[in-house]
Amino acid sequence: MFPYNWPMGMVVATKDCTALSDAELAEMADLCAEREPAFDIGFLSKEREEWVLVTQAREGAKLRGYSFCTLERIGGTPSLLVGLACVDRNSRADVAMKAIMADQYRRALLAFPDEDVLLGTRLLTADGFGAFRGLTDVVPRPGHKASGEERAWARRLAKRFGAESRLDDRTFVVAGNASASGGIDYTATKPTASDEVIELFSVVDHDKGDRLVAFGWAMAEDLAGGKLGR
Repeated sequence: MFPYNWPMGMVVATKDCTALSDAELAEMADLCAEREPAFDIGFLSKEREEWVLVTQAREGAKLRGYSFCTLERIGGTPSLLVGLACVDRNSRADVAMKAIMADQYRRALLAFPDEDVLLGTRLLTADGFGAFRGLTDVVPRPGHKASGEERAWARRLAKRFGAESRLDDRTFVVAGNASASGGIDYTATKPTASDEVIELFSVVDHDKGDRLVAFGWAMAEDLAGGKLGR
């Protein structure tokens, strides 16, 4: 693990999930203990076993956000899969989110040099699309009718997230099943999502634990240029 000093006092580092201590898990659980989605230590322990890498963003000694991810090939396609991310809801949320994603894109570049990489995840709210800043062909998106291949990608990702049977590949919504579920929990410091993007979540039932599957492409030249997440 090599910490990176992010501008404005944020320090971000990525390491293997196997190196994540129980004390760190407890600290991560505390980040959203008093609000939904309330990722508790039991659930985070399972995520530690499910994913390969964990990224943490800190401001001094204070944890400001974290993310579990895996770099793998899906059908030969280089992929960065974010299983779960949680960012503190304060004035530093945007900085923490950018720092986390930038470090994961850096890892993607090291794993897949000179290749385009697919970012795939699940979103809780429209603000989660902030993780896709700078990406190409983000799906779903307003005014876009998903192609057959794009719908197939949604099914591949839902399968990877263990929810293939609960995916509606027309709306890209994974129905909740009354159990804890991962995804990106991020609330932007200032609302930036358009009404059209927010409308994509009109069929997402948060009380039931629904999630929106989303993906986009990080182009090789953008990864190499270090632009993504910055």
